[in-house]
Amino acid sequence: MDRRQVMNFRVHAQQLDRARGTLADTTVLDIGVQDTGPDGGKWALALRGVDVAAVSDQDLVLLWTLRGAPHLYRRSDVGRVAAAVEPFSDADAGKRIFDAARPLKAAGIGNLAALDEVARQMRAIVTKPTVKGDVSARLATVLPKPYLRFCRPCNATHPYEQPFRLAAVRAGLELRPGTSPPVLQRIAGFRKAAAPGDRFDPIRAYLRLLGPATPKQVAGFLDAPVKDVTARWPDDVVEVVVEGEKRSLLAADEEAASSAAGTKVTRLLGPFDLFLQARDRTTLVPDAKRAKELWPVLGRPGAVLADGDLVGTWRPRQSGRTFAIAVQPWGRLAASVRKAIAEQAERLAAYRGVALTGIDYAS
Repeated sequence: MDRRQVMNFRVHAQQLDRARGTLADTTVLDIGVQDTGPDGGKWALALRGVDVAAVSDQDLVLLWTLRGAPHLYRRSDVGRVAAAVEPFSDADAGKRIFDAARPLKAAGIGNLAALDEVARQMRAIVTKPTVKGDVSARLATVLPKPYLRFCRPCNATHPYEQPFRLAAVRAGLELRPGTSPPVLQRIAGFRKAAAPGDRFDPIRAYLRLLGPATPKQVAGFLDAPVKDVTARWPDDVVEVVVEGEKRSLLAADEEAASSAAGTKVTRLLGPFDLFLQARDRTTLVPDAKRAKELWPVLGRPGAVLADGDLVGTWRPRQSGRTFAIAVQPWGRLAASVRKAIAEQAERLAAYRGVALTGIDYAS
């Protein structure tokens, strides 16, 4: 497969070329829609044809899951999602919680056991909606030293951040949307499923939405060890070669991938849209300078998707009730693409509930 085939396949698989859809048939909700920033989860759903104005908090649930980031899922799927985002092993749990694993190991505490203990204590603390800082402060009084760290900026002792976030789902806790600082609350009727099933299995979901891929790329997306991902690699895959690299694709998607046609749609992707989360960044953006512009260490821009390719970046410029976007093209944009960007900017402004005052193109 060449690069354009891969890009076209992902546009179709992620339904970025769809005019209308429902939560029930929106595929990206199977793996989770990252909800970071004002143009986060619901904007990603709007780009895939969902009428987000008609979506209520009872339809979606916001959870800290993959990489400890907040993600939206269908509320009806929460039990299977909880099973899907579980670490594969104790070693996997250790990798996902980063530096928190070291003091636990020194104290002879297993990583999964530690997550269970943090979850047990969080469940006991959060009997009503509670601000994250209050939960953290309470945890610091009931957890032993290996679970805690001293924070110099706060001049206080806190639980490690990643175990805190990853234990929340284990505790049956969700994030209340639109709260800053975050408010945690119990998920009504929560019960983790025994297994996620193929649809929510994160490895299969990655291959279905961001394939073709290697175990290393999937592991990078999950923050999991490559060994654990390889051990759970699906049997029903076919091998394809992308830019000289052997990758896997679900056999059921082979025909769709090989016949994926280009699309004329233009979309203003949010900075953390799933399309930009693929771990084969050189496939998404072959030019190293442009890749650095799209994925800086801090302050990511959004990306302009046009005709099945990434053609530039964009940033919001909002002041009160007025709103503009600054576009950095990566080449000459056709008049039809500029017109489509203007239409999408109007759509984004309406989503934000403000008036679009202009589009500024960098020279």
